[in-house]
Amino acid sequence: MTSKRRVGGAARVTGGQRFVADIGLDGMLHVKLVHLDCGRARIASIDSSEAAAACGVLRVVTAAELPQPMPRYGPVHDDRPVLAVGETRYHGQPVAAVVAESKDEAEEAAALVRVEYEELPGVFTVEAALDPASPLVQEPDLRPGDPLNKTNLLRELRFGWGDIEAATADLVVDNTYTFPMVTHFAIEPHAFMAAPKDAGVIVWTPTQNPFQMQRIIARVLGLPVAKVRVIAPDPGGAFGGKQHPKYEPLVAILALMTGRPVRLVLSLEETFQEVRRTSCRIHARTGFRSDGAITFQDIAGDFLIGAYADIAERVIAKSSYLACGPYRVPHARIVSRALLSHTTPSTAFRGFGTPQVSWAHESQLDEAARRLGIDRVEIRLHNIARRGEAFVPGDAPADGEWAVAVRKAAAAIGWGSPLGEGRGRGLAVAIKASATTGASYAIVRLHWDGSATVLAGTSDMGQGARTVLAQICADELGIPFESTHVVSGDTATVPFDLQTSASRSTVFMGQAVAHACQDIKAQLKEMAAGRDLKLAELLRARFGEVRGEVIGVGSMRSEHDPAHPLGGRPSFYEFTCTASEVEVDQETGEILLRKHVTVADVGKAINPQHVQMQDEGAAVMGLGHTLMEQLIVDEGGRIRNLGALDYRIPTTKDLPLEMVSLTVENADGPGPGGSKGAGEGGLMATAPAVAAAVTEATGVVIRDLPLTPERVWRAIQERRAGG
Repeated sequence: MTSKRRVGGAARVTGGQRFVADIGLDGMLHVKLVHLDCGRARIASIDSSEAAAACGVLRVVTAAELPQPMPRYGPVHDDRPVLAVGETRYHGQPVAAVVAESKDEAEEAAALVRVEYEELPGVFTVEAALDPASPLVQEPDLRPGDPLNKTNLLRELRFGWGDIEAATADLVVDNTYTFPMVTHFAIEPHAFMAAPKDAGVIVWTPTQNPFQMQRIIARVLGLPVAKVRVIAPDPGGAFGGKQHPKYEPLVAILALMTGRPVRLVLSLEETFQEVRRTSCRIHARTGFRSDGAITFQDIAGDFLIGAYADIAERVIAKSSYLACGPYRVPHARIVSRALLSHTTPSTAFRGFGTPQVSWAHESQLDEAARRLGIDRVEIRLHNIARRGEAFVPGDAPADGEWAVAVRKAAAAIGWGSPLGEGRGRGLAVAIKASATTGASYAIVRLHWDGSATVLAGTSDMGQGARTVLAQICADELGIPFESTHVVSGDTATVPFDLQTSASRSTVFMGQAVAHACQDIKAQLKEMAAGRDLKLAELLRARFGEVRGEVIGVGSMRSEHDPAHPLGGRPSFYEFTCTASEVEVDQETGEILLRKHVTVADVGKAINPQHVQMQDEGAAVMGLGHTLMEQLIVDEGGRIRNLGALDYRIPTTKDLPLEMVSLTVENADGPGPGGSKGAGEGGLMATAPAVAAAVTEATGVVIRDLPLTPERVWRAIQERRAGG
């Protein structure tokens, strides 16, 4: 395969792309949410009379004006209310929505809504969530029959094998690691529109999962799925933050209430209050033989998931299942807890929990290597699973030559070559389980002139899905890439796709498109009846002046397996190796990234440039949570660094002096051409690689992220003071 120019790429960089907020509808109304400036509060009363009388205001909607009982929703648990009921559960949860003729009028009226409330003590930390004396985040009746419903523990997950109590070791490494709350910071803040249509509703949202959205909205509104249409224009960044419903049910209800189209566009600050990555504290005990072989892993993870479940339980399950990394581990015990808190609900985020667990298991290997006097690359090569080896007993075996990626990264970073003063190198690996279940359907229409239209439900979030699917179609049918067109993002137009996540699109939808093309080829073979005709001649001979087209249908499914801890075996593993060289200013703690390398095992890169760009983008995102990003929550549950001024993400001045993105391609994946998913790996092992380099440069070990200059400086000062 070759690197075709990204479909829609020019519009993205020239400003020509139309995002949800750019779409205009006749008679559009505008919505502004009303918030309270605290983490948790009891709502005593809401006086909306002044706001309702303001210029241009049609309605001020509170929980009392919504259907009763309050509709609740979520991708797994139906626990999130459309508006706050009785209490706010996190900083920024809306208590009312103002609907007005213009955005300015809605904002002015929202400021006139008077809310009497009592600020209440909340649960904002792991320690508080585990304290039986802490207030409950959710009412017990939201989880009827759940023995944990009178605690802040949503779910406890247990995985493992062997006999951890009988395991022995020459060295036991015992540490605790923390990973902060971080936000997705997509360039496009969340935006939603809805309009009544034919006794139903149309919803515009930059969602990654339009069919899931359609199903949830239909259930909330009590409508047939066929009466809910979801249009999903390409988002301006998503990274998991736009997978699951946020305010789509609310705008749908408001559209039906008013009988007119409505639009809600969140500010960047409001977006920060709605989506984040799961923060965690992980305690790891790892046993080693004197030669560096791992003998056991005993891992306990506490994940602070926020006020509502969203998809966090799945994030924790998938990442914890592989919390031992891609290594041979004879004995393992993994216990992870999903803890409710009065904080922003956490959701899917690029890497889906893997960055958190790799921060722990890779840092453990680095410490063992230092204490045993073993090279840090060699200890990984000694333990890493070989192709065909079931590193999780009874599950899908290693599907790549992962040691090759490690050696490739080590060579690219110059491992073992001399380093200047104040410099260090680090290397780390990570592994993520791909989609375990799912269904993707595709329709390919081969037109009478030999061009083709692909109908596919996959969202193009910037990963280049339309480009890759067009390449697969063109390759299968033997037609020019320029003669293909991919349609997506509309539940009324394209066939079902479960989701755009888990790096699954190239494999699942790619195979569905390939199968649809193979269906077409079978029909063409029958039409040819043994004649040796070129495609254009065959189509002319078949359809003549009346014209017509050949329609192919394809699918790829992976069925649910209730006996598997994750509901099914991973279709493939996304494996990555990251290496980094840093220089640390000992007097300020500032880290200069001199070189950063990522190596991804991708099976086959259908569009090599796309893979490179995705890995580089992921690497930069990983450097964000490694070096600077964190949501700071005060004692009242307020996020103190809302917005771009106070929440730092990497800029061009923070990037490595040199970035290298490499791949390992053995055509050993389940997708077209032997491809696997890609695009998440570049950030999964960033933190432990950079931290190991900082340790080599300074002699200090830091187990709490991010590695801010202040944190590094303080660690250096403590080391100096300790002699």
